[in-house]
Amino acid sequence: MKNWLIRNAELVNEGARRVADVRLRDGRIETIAPELAARGDETVVDAAGCWLLPGMIDDQVHFREPGLEHKADFATESRAAVAGGITSYMEMPNSKPTTTTLDALEDKYVRAAAKSVANHAFYLGATNDNLEVIRALDPRAACGIKIFMGASTGNMLVDDPAILDAIFRDAPTIVVTHCEDTPTIEANLAKERERYGDAIPVERHPYIRSREACLKSSTLAIELARRHGTRLHILHVTTAEELALFTPGPLRGKRITAETCVHFLQFSERDYPRLGNWIKCNPAIKSESDRLAIIAALREGRIDVLATDHAPHTLAEKALPYEQAPSGLPLVQFALQCALEQAFDGNVALERIVESLTHAPAELFQVSKRGYLREGYFADLVLVDPRKPHTVTREEVLSRCGWSPFEGHTFRSSIASTWVNGQRVWDGERVDDTVRGMRLEFDR
Repeated sequence: MKNWLIRNAELVNEGARRVADVRLRDGRIETIAPELAARGDETVVDAAGCWLLPGMIDDQVHFREPGLEHKADFATESRAAVAGGITSYMEMPNSKPTTTTLDALEDKYVRAAAKSVANHAFYLGATNDNLEVIRALDPRAACGIKIFMGASTGNMLVDDPAILDAIFRDAPTIVVTHCEDTPTIEANLAKERERYGDAIPVERHPYIRSREACLKSSTLAIELARRHGTRLHILHVTTAEELALFTPGPLRGKRITAETCVHFLQFSERDYPRLGNWIKCNPAIKSESDRLAIIAALREGRIDVLATDHAPHTLAEKALPYEQAPSGLPLVQFALQCALEQAFDGNVALERIVESLTHAPAELFQVSKRGYLREGYFADLVLVDPRKPHTVTREEVLSRCGWSPFEGHTFRSSIASTWVNGQRVWDGERVDDTVRGMRLEFDR
């Protein structure tokens, strides 16, 4: 393992910015100080003019392994992640088979240990019939328990009220939820079929996966969490109405928190005519007023965490008619750059963006020794060049699906380097495939 000295970087960390040197040794941050003298065994990086951030911790990805490897796997998607400055990810359970048993959970850790260039953890998925598995879960074995309170893949829609209540009551660790009300969605879809037959335009997606469906489900989740004192984190919030359910301000002390995703900062329903099924996702991208409300909520801390919900599908799958085309976007490779656009535009302070991408997920999930630039912490770092614009091309996409909704878009920053556990895994041009990430540990 190489040792590194990163010089003259502007550190963005814990609500402050300062220029300093950072020494990485034996996989950890050894020293943060001005004007450190280089040692003979160190590789020196002059980072003058660049921002040095903690590596992004993405609390919501779908890397498709096992069972859907024609779309993605832990090797391909972790490579895309580190190229985008994501050093740790938390992966969702709707693979094939679903991650709804303890054996399936451990199988994912084995697979990722062999393939993933980024650090990793996995959710245990909830179903209507695995309550005893949830009760038996070691809180340190999974990042959390995922409940699909809306239509999902396979047997992962939890719609039995008694089971749902029991999961919230008995969950041994944090519960994260996808909140959409299935009966509302089905009724909306039936109306659209009456109107359009088999040719529903994708522009109707936010009216099928409607704001009413989101609000009804999120309200139920919060009621259950308050009833049982559950630690609840609601994923990918998309509507202004839902934002009123959450408390602004610092994360510490909150029992109910919210996440949104980078594509909800970037896109609105005005982009459906241009991008079509490429931006079809669940919950749906909604109105421009919702987009602006989400940005404001991120700024004020009403939204605590910013993530991706990276969910790749092939171009052939996305080219199917609206109802057959799967929902989801590949996002990890350009997510950090997308988020930083809000700082360039003056909408959200750079320090707040960094907090939502790194500190907040580390605190919320109680990740051990990551998410901050601190001496003694694992050296998960990303160096961003804010002077070097980057136009996204299809040829550079590392996700197996081979496309990006950002194609042709120019971001005002570039990812210059990414370190995972003190090893530079991305140098601005290529991924070091010899690096392997670590299983995340939780201080629970």
